[in-house]
Amino acid sequence: MELSDANLQTLTEYLKKTLDPDPAIRRPAEKFLESVEGSQNYPLLLLTLLEKSQENVIKVCASVTFKNYIKRNWRIVEDEPNKICESDRIAIKANIVPLMLSSPEQIQKQLSDAISIIGREDFPQKWPDLLTEMVNRFQSGDFHVINGVLRTAHSLFKRYRHEFKSNELWTEIKLVLDAFALPLTNLFKATIELCSTHANDASALKVLFSSLILIAKLFYSLNFQDLPEFFEDNMETWMTNFHSLLTLDNKLLQTDDEEEAGLLELLKSQICDNAALYAQKYDEEFQPYLPRFVTAIWNLLVTTGQEVKYDLLVSNAIQFLASVCERPHYKHLFEDQNTLTSICEKVIVPNMEFRAADEEAFEDNSEEYIRRDLEGSDIDTRRRAACDLVRGLCKFFEGPVTGIFSGYVNSMLQEYAKNPSVNWKHKDAAIYLVTSLASKAQTQKHGITQANELVNLTEFFVNHIQPDLKSATVNEFPVLKADGIKYIMIFRNQVPKEQLLVSIPLLINHLQAESIVVHTYAAHALERLFTMRGSNNATLITAAEMAPFVEMLLTNLFKALTLPGSSENEYIMKAIMRSFSLLQESIIPYIPSVITQLTQKLLAVSKNPSKPHFNHYMFESICLSIRITCKANPEAVGSFEEALFLVFTEILQNDVQEFIPYVFQVMSLLLEMHKNEIPSSYMALFPHLLQPVLWERTGNIPPLVRLLQAYLERGASTIASAAADKIPGLLGVFQKLIASKANDHQGFYLLNSIIEHMPPESVDQYRKQIFILLFQRLQNSKTTKFIKSFLVFINLYCVRYGALALQEIFDSIQPKMFGMVLEKIIIPEIQKVSGQVEKKICAVGITKILTECPPMMDTEYTKLWIPLLQALIGLFELPEDDTIPDEEHFIDIEDTPGYQTAFSQLAFAGKKEHDPVGQMVNNPRIHLAQSLHKLSTACPGRVLSMLSTSLNTEALQYLQGYLQAASVSLL
Repeated sequence: MELSDANLQTLTEYLKKTLDPDPAIRRPAEKFLESVEGSQNYPLLLLTLLEKSQENVIKVCASVTFKNYIKRNWRIVEDEPNKICESDRIAIKANIVPLMLSSPEQIQKQLSDAISIIGREDFPQKWPDLLTEMVNRFQSGDFHVINGVLRTAHSLFKRYRHEFKSNELWTEIKLVLDAFALPLTNLFKATIELCSTHANDASALKVLFSSLILIAKLFYSLNFQDLPEFFEDNMETWMTNFHSLLTLDNKLLQTDDEEEAGLLELLKSQICDNAALYAQKYDEEFQPYLPRFVTAIWNLLVTTGQEVKYDLLVSNAIQFLASVCERPHYKHLFEDQNTLTSICEKVIVPNMEFRAADEEAFEDNSEEYIRRDLEGSDIDTRRRAACDLVRGLCKFFEGPVTGIFSGYVNSMLQEYAKNPSVNWKHKDAAIYLVTSLASKAQTQKHGITQANELVNLTEFFVNHIQPDLKSATVNEFPVLKADGIKYIMIFRNQVPKEQLLVSIPLLINHLQAESIVVHTYAAHALERLFTMRGSNNATLITAAEMAPFVEMLLTNLFKALTLPGSSENEYIMKAIMRSFSLLQESIIPYIPSVITQLTQKLLAVSKNPSKPHFNHYMFESICLSIRITCKANPEAVGSFEEALFLVFTEILQNDVQEFIPYVFQVMSLLLEMHKNEIPSSYMALFPHLLQPVLWERTGNIPPLVRLLQAYLERGASTIASAAADKIPGLLGVFQKLIASKANDHQGFYLLNSIIEHMPPESVDQYRKQIFILLFQRLQNSKTTKFIKSFLVFINLYCVRYGALALQEIFDSIQPKMFGMVLEKIIIPEIQKVSGQVEKKICAVGITKILTECPPMMDTEYTKLWIPLLQALIGLFELPEDDTIPDEEHFIDIEDTPGYQTAFSQLAFAGKKEHDPVGQMVNNPRIHLAQSLHKLSTACPGRVLSMLSTSLNTEALQYLQGYLQAASVSLL
């Protein structure tokens, strides 16, 4: 694409269309942009548009498109074409920083993100001047430019907070510190001075405080991995200023908005984070400053109001106290009973209250409420911070703290009892307090794993939780119902099983509650209870114990999906999946209605898939329905195909990318249920599965390979007779996969199925070419994974066509090639093969080469006979060689960038492990002994003399053991 006005105009029109709400206009425009994004100059056209377009909406749209383009294409992946040409890369890096700094804030943010994506790949090696270019802008004095630099630096350096330590990372951080720490410190001091100069100028203060927030965030990132020498030397400057900013209050920076945190709150929150980082990681160096920070943060907590805008500040301030109170040498600060009482009374209890804002979120923004409350993304809420502080205090003062709170809990419950409909929030706070007191250690998978001995959880459950859940109306006091259900979920390991069984019908009942939070929690609690393990590792709750509730459970779960706000509720769908898995054949009577509902749901969500977890559990539930029903009645597979194929066809025709890998997995499962034939409906689809476009998407490869394997297993002869013209297409897929380091093992899966199942004559003409392709790949890039797959393949070939056929095909490619493969690949590398079935295939293949290949006995190949036998005994007896050469260690198979949907394996569509030599050979060691016996009968004396002169003694002992076990001897 040239950088021409005509192209700019075309691009503008298509970008406009991508904003159209009508999918008929929007989708083709998106497809067009996708089709041209590989062209040279495309990214430069976008940058030109966002700089020069007259329409703001186009500028913003171009900036977002550009950022997403960079996200998908900048990383260069081994074995894959470079998606952005080198000249475009150079031009982007040369222009993007000045362009970002001169753009309005909305666009600046997008470009800043793009720079950090490029930086992650190219900085520092391929973009050495980025830092200098940024630091030089600090001198400009223009805070719009300075904030642009700070924002970019923040997005570049924040990854230091969660990267693993490595020499590469240290080198990069050192480089950044050398160039950045001093200018940042000078900018910090200068900005603070400007704040006092402009103390009465509201608009100047806003810009300056935005800078201070970014500077404080950069401080956190640069100090996270270790305490840099520079910051240790300049701690006085930073900490004194941080402390004075914490105590600062400027009326001009206060906002009227009760919801949105202002600049002052955001800055103080970040400073609390920075102080907590130092208190936790560098406590020795930070000790002189700690008492004044504790005082300042304590005062901050006692004087800050309950408005939502202070939530982040209060939670970070409490988290600071929590991190200090659990360090042994700060223990003395909290020892006094009055201090503890004061913390409990003034900080913890007030911040555990259920506020009007929480109530609003519970009712109107339930998805966000659930995410925070259930999934632990409540990291910045007051309640979570107060709960963490309780846990921190309990580390050293469990007795006194439990004592103080027990009094609070009792008085709160008494208040509630006086007038439940008015005082229900008191009970909510009491439950929350008990939960935070009782839980010492918790995991997502198991709930509470360690509890406070001083709290009687079962008694509290029976007296205060069950009555709420037993009340006649499921819609009364929804917050307390949610609390009660959550209590069951959290303490499921502490509450006795009989109480859990009493709770199950109550939970099933609450699936009908109107409140989204309540019916979601009920579904989630059931799902968690169904995964609990009993003493013998079986599920704690059995299908038999669930028998009286099956109909009610299934009815209410599916009904819950029709409640407003829950049509794609992932918790409900996960509970459906888990119920099927637990109940097994008990669900068969309900399958006709269940599969109809699942199919309707699938059709509805395929129009616009937006909830990946929901979709995944839906497909898992479909697989479970098929498995459970067809296990009892294999004939039922036809009715599933009838129900599902219409929807599947629509998904494939509309190219619903997110669903295609799932559809292939379900189809494999269905096809594998057929015994020995392929129904015509599948054969009609077969040619389409070989289309190159399907194989372009990484996420499609594993399920497509499995589906083709199912075709080969069930109907190789049909393919050979009715679709012989498609065999080159099948081999074309193999050729494409084998060329990629990431997918070569998938190519071998396909090739092994072709060799094992296709009639020999149908692939005769292609065999030599297959081997030539494999040798080319071996020469170009020989990885451990490839070698392992190659070894399994040649041995499978040997099992299927005979050892002589293997020797002949090798030697027809190049004379003496067979000997080279034995010597250079099979003998030295066979130890690397892993997996029971794979080892067995190799053992049977090598046994055939040793005992059924005449050239091994009377040509120059004979010298390899003993080393090969020794390698085989090694495969049986030595531990697997799992060493991987260093340079291969970091090949990431899954880590392909881009917006293609990654492949998600369906657990319940799992493929049974297939053993191609299972029928023929049960024990490969005995098989070796029997085969050697047969060979020695054919040429008496030869085998024994070779063994006695050349085989090492240890191997010989093992071999004698095999012969004894097989009750045979050598002649």
